Amino acid sequence: MADIRLICAQMLGRIIEEKMFFSDIKAQLPDQQKAFANMLVLTALRQYVRLNEVLQLYLHKKIARKNRMAQYLLINAAAELLYMQSKPYTVINETVNLVRLTTDKFLASMANAVLRKIASNADSLRQQISRHSPFPESFLPLLDGYDQEQIQKMGRAVECAAPLDLTVKSHPQEWCRKMNGLLLPSGSIRLRQNSKIQQIDGYEEGAWWVQDAAAALPVLAMGDVNGLKVVDLCAAPGGKTAQLAAGGAEVTAVDISAERMDKLAENMRRLGFDKVKTIVSSACDFLQSATEKFDMILLDAPCSASGTFRRHPEVLHIKTMEDVHKQTLIQKQILSLCRNVLKPKGILLYSVCSICRQEGEEQIKNFLAENKDFEVVKLQVSDISPYGQWADDLVSAEGYIRTRPDFLSAQNGMDSFFICKMQRII
Repeated sequence: MADIRLICAQMLGRIIEEKMFFSDIKAQLPDQQKAFANMLVLTALRQYVRLNEVLQLYLHKKIARKNRMAQYLLINAAAELLYMQSKPYTVINETVNLVRLTTDKFLASMANAVLRKIASNADSLRQQISRHSPFPESFLPLLDGYDQEQIQKMGRAVECAAPLDLTVKSHPQEWCRKMNGLLLPSGSIRLRQNSKIQQIDGYEEGAWWVQDAAAALPVLAMGDVNGLKVVDLCAAPGGKTAQLAAGGAEVTAVDISAERMDKLAENMRRLGFDKVKTIVSSACDFLQSATEKFDMILLDAPCSASGTFRRHPEVLHIKTMEDVHKQTLIQKQILSLCRNVLKPKGILLYSVCSICRQEGEEQIKNFLAENKDFEVVKLQVSDISPYGQWADDLVSAEGYIRTRPDFLSAQNGMDSFFICKMQRII
């Protein structure tokens, strides 16, 4: 296990310093080590701010940058001691040896003393740091516009490991019983335990696809799409494309990534949606060159993905307002071109998986101010509740849908999405 603990520390360092996504670097791990590495690195990322606070209680001086691997080894070790079921002796012994190998004897001695104190005071430390915010200072500006109670609730959601949600082609109640899952009001099925995708009942026959419950709401909010021509912009990996096809729409899926579109096409074949048309293109290029007109546009726009931190806690340490500003410019450009391919009276559904209001509420406010030929179609809770009632208030006074990571808190939350439905007046 010593080698995997070093690899996990190296991965944590790359995520924090190089702004890498964990999913992009964990593929190299042997299958038998992935479960442990996944648990350790994601736990360290969720609790990173708090774990640093714990280390500062016992470190007499700051660890030099040249020895920063010791810092990441200590962060991971503290995560194991406070939040995992690892044996303290093993964690301390292997971490101290790794610090000695990667730095020097002095730091190894210091690591031994610090980790022993953390292990001895684990219960009180967990309680003490649980009252502190898990959000890094660099992420807090993305939460502007939320009150302190909402931010505290979202902070608690950081600790939730994301469950596996499925969208089924049809008969969600029957499939829910078959899978012993939880049927959400939208019709998504939340599995009670994560399993290997290919081993879940119905995979081979293409009965369902993996899709976070919040990500399934934009298409649901579009209403009846049967027989309508719909373009799905920025479509990959294709969850919403599949929903549209299952609803009977004539779908054109557009995405800039050829690799991701190959994956989308593969998914459509597994699901039996052979009539989906796929186009590799940027959204802007497509909207400027296409001659076809559509009844509906689904624009799940490029965004900071800051609303996915429950599932991808590295987002907390990667995304800043600089990323938001870059994405809002792209969103604005795509929105401004949508009328080129939208029929009069056609529907434009805009969504982003961002917690930041600049990419959602503010973006739409600015768009409507500059585009008088569009108006908001106010959404109702009933639009997204065919199978029950939501415990949380997902619809705003303006008629937008805004989900948060702390919604569905009793079932480990959901991603944060902003969804707005608009109609072209003329």
